Amino acid sequence: MEPTTYAAAHAASLADPDAFWAVQARQLQWFQEPPRPVLSQDADTGFYRWFRGGQLNTAYLCLDYHVANGRAGQVALVYDSPVTQTLRRYTYEELLNLTARFAGGLRALGVEKGDRVIIYMPNMPEAVVAMLACARLGAIHSVVFGGFAPHELAMRIDDAQPRLIICASAGIEIDKVIPYKPLVDEAIRQATYQPAHVVVLQRECATAELHAPHDVDYQQLLQAEPVDAVPVDATDLLYILYTSGTTGKPKGVVRDHGGHAVALKYSMSAIYGVQPGETFWAASDIGWAVGHSYIVYGPLLHGCTTVLFEGKPVRTPDAGTFWRVVQDHQVRVLFTAPTAIRAIKKEDHEGALARKYDLSSLRYLFLAGERCDPATYDWAGQTLGVPVVDHWWQTESGWPMLATMVGLADVPPPRAGSAGHPVPGYDVQILDEAGQRVPADTTGLVAVKLPLPPGCLPTLWRNDARFQHGYLTTFPGYYFSGDGGYQDEEGYLYIMGRVDDVINVAGHRLSTGEMEELLAAHPAVAECAVLGIACELRGQVPVGLVVLKDGQTISEELLEKELVQRIREQIGAVACFRQAAVVKRLPKTRSGKILRKTLRHLADGDDFTVPSTIDDPVILDEIRQVMSRHKMGLAFDKPETRLSS
Repeated sequence: MEPTTYAAAHAASLADPDAFWAVQARQLQWFQEPPRPVLSQDADTGFYRWFRGGQLNTAYLCLDYHVANGRAGQVALVYDSPVTQTLRRYTYEELLNLTARFAGGLRALGVEKGDRVIIYMPNMPEAVVAMLACARLGAIHSVVFGGFAPHELAMRIDDAQPRLIICASAGIEIDKVIPYKPLVDEAIRQATYQPAHVVVLQRECATAELHAPHDVDYQQLLQAEPVDAVPVDATDLLYILYTSGTTGKPKGVVRDHGGHAVALKYSMSAIYGVQPGETFWAASDIGWAVGHSYIVYGPLLHGCTTVLFEGKPVRTPDAGTFWRVVQDHQVRVLFTAPTAIRAIKKEDHEGALARKYDLSSLRYLFLAGERCDPATYDWAGQTLGVPVVDHWWQTESGWPMLATMVGLADVPPPRAGSAGHPVPGYDVQILDEAGQRVPADTTGLVAVKLPLPPGCLPTLWRNDARFQHGYLTTFPGYYFSGDGGYQDEEGYLYIMGRVDDVINVAGHRLSTGEMEELLAAHPAVAECAVLGIACELRGQVPVGLVVLKDGQTISEELLEKELVQRIREQIGAVACFRQAAVVKRLPKTRSGKILRKTLRHLADGDDFTVPSTIDDPVILDEIRQVMSRHKMGLAFDKPETRLSS
């Protein structure tokens, strides 16, 4: 019998991973069942693979299966776009028809199994159709966040070598329209590899000039005859998703069909507690791992209704837009990033807008993407009146590694500051630099004992060596996450951020995440970042950048004094925290992660490249001026006074 309690499920998954995941695989319809054992290792690399020998198709499982089993008329996708004032609903049957026809159009342009297709589009139904159509053909899609600079797109073109690119004519921000086609054209000009075609979806806000036969209208492909789903091996690749790397060259994280489908299907019920037919909303972007896993594939594999939102948590039109979407579409589970909640809290810190809407459908709020400070966690729970579940995963894992699994019995309750307990399949351990487990409540390095469960990256796109070096060599037999954290006496795990966010102040290793918790708890602070910047006397010292809640009138001098006192009282003078400055906003990636490393380079005067993932590079100039005024870092200090700082 399949274990239903959390403790039993996790223990079974580690004791016999092959047996545990063979049971989960039976929740899907395979064209050819995978033989046992379902876990194997490549003879040449030693990398683990799941469900070798099985055949299936992800798009078939997302669409055809449900149409054939009673969900043809159920809404599969809700497109809610406050930036275009558009609301559209697509049933499973309608989404299948669009996908099958678009796949036929792609095949007419020469796309076949194993070919790569880059999708450069915002959150819109046509992008979801393009992803599913590629999967239907067995082609490998690579979604690139719409609006990425041509140079970054060109690097991805050269690495993936796509048969064609699918793009929208434009993307829409809160206060501007961004034409995409000129960016794509420039990227192709810069790239060495030349795709055969660019398929363009014309938007009313900005139409693009097309040049036949290279450029093709998206709508033209929808006139093709529908095609059936192509059986693919479980180990064939579904997509490539590029993530930033330390070398400056993006890493192509790959996901395979079999393990991905099994893991996401399991996660929808076990982790998120949603049932087929219910509405799930991941307020993210399809350009990120969250969008792949929990806007598109996870909910559709599970037979849910998924919400595709094109907008922002604030200013589209106000800080109540998330709550309006929950009410209008009867959302059962909302999954977003802590930065979105902080943005809402900043503009509506009393939570008045949430009280305007009927949120009775909502069961849980899940948070991930960055560390959630307890102040934000508590505010969200009090405002919404539902359990808040912080959980942790990475682009590389593709689904959660730590969570409170609300779909299983006897699960330990969520706790502010903690990302929960290891998800079945993940043997998460806190190690010291020698690879030994550390005692409870001791900060160390977060690693996962191999094998990783299904759904995680099997390697990097055409770069086994980089995969081995980047993830598997730090601790042999383990996947190294790159994050630091600790586990308390009760087994709760706390992720404190990237290892390079652990700073060394005069020989003392201190967590900037812990300091951020303390700053964020101040009633005037909406969000913050603590950086460890170079100091000739102490090696590094922490400084704080804070964004105020709207309507706050506290003086900057008084705020700095109170924040410094908080750190001194809770951590001690050893932290040497003496500076905090108010900024209008913090530089973030488009997925909401604060660019702490970039800020540190800025303060230290190091050469750095502005990350391609930044949402607005102008922010860096604004913060440079603030840092300069406050002399935060050696880069802004006079040479003769550096040692006395």
